[in-house]
Amino acid sequence: MRQESAVIDQTPHAPSVHEASPPVGFPDAPGVRSVGWSDISGALRQGVGDFLAAPLFGLFFGGVFAVGGWALLACVAVWDTPWAILPLAIAFPLLGPFAAVGLYEVSRRLTTGEPLNWSEVLTVVLRQKDRQLAWMGFVTLFIFWMWAYQVRLLLALFLGFASFSSFDGFMTAVLTTENGLTFLAVGTVIGAMLSLGLFSVTVISMPLLVDRDYDIITAIVTSVTAVRRSPMVMLAWGACVTLAMLAAMAPAFLGLFVVLPILGHATWRLYERAIVRV
Repeated sequence: MRQESAVIDQTPHAPSVHEASPPVGFPDAPGVRSVGWSDISGALRQGVGDFLAAPLFGLFFGGVFAVGGWALLACVAVWDTPWAILPLAIAFPLLGPFAAVGLYEVSRRLTTGEPLNWSEVLTVVLRQKDRQLAWMGFVTLFIFWMWAYQVRLLLALFLGFASFSSFDGFMTAVLTTENGLTFLAVGTVIGAMLSLGLFSVTVISMPLLVDRDYDIITAIVTSVTAVRRSPMVMLAWGACVTLAMLAAMAPAFLGLFVVLPILGHATWRLYERAIVRV
């Protein structure tokens, strides 16, 4: 009986489904902690401390946002649309997280002990245009434009297409007429709903996308989860940020030089308290 020698195939072959390497993608979503009132006060104290530790960075990024406010006022004046001042004043603080990206990086470096270098901090800011944070810009601007268009629609419905020659004339019509008060009430409710939605999807996702390589959906889900885990505390934080920003805008946006950096640093500190570090 002749025994045939076995031939071993030495040629390379593609791995089977079970042998294939796992696809390269984004890491799993981070864990989320509940935050309490002490976390809010602690984050604010740390925010003040970070601002005092690196005041030039804070004044610079706060100044960038203040200049943006002056530009908006100039546009309203040039286009002769005084009615736009009110919705812009309410929506303007919603863009604050983008101006705070550099502040997040400063706080992160203060925590890790890395040197504060202007070129490196600004590089981190500019690098965001190629990362997932850039997509958050589309989300924010979309909600911002929804707010602007619904104000224009409500203005047409309740006050007609009247042309207001000044901001005082617009405010007089809003505050002294029945239609104006209805416009203000309905607009406030809709604006509050849009602001709540935008706050929920950005409060944690913005610093998370700066800090780690997550996709935008994971970041948004994580942010909404953090708000749902501590709804009263997080909503109080959102109200605190909005009121502080509005107050800082009152004196010709000058208060933003100090208020914005403190809130930006504090937001990063609150993010550190809400996210589980692996």
